[in-house]
Amino acid sequence: MVTFIASRRALDDACQLIDHFGADAGMEAAVRAEGARDKGNVLRFCHWRQIERMIVTLASDEPVGTIH
Repeated sequence: MVTFIASRRALDDACQLIDHFGADAGMEAAVRAEGARDKGNVLRFCHWRQIERMIVTLASDEPVGTIH
């Protein structure tokens, strides 16, 4: 699975969560996504869901995608 990074802000948000929450960063992103969905904010929901997936990729020691 290749993770699409939509913006520098998304990458910054992912890195900040990792720095602050460590191994629980993905869970924090999921909580923020659920909060946005509960408020009806679809754009922020999608933003935090993307970050949740990005954190999984950033935290992985395994290469992802094609290796050249």
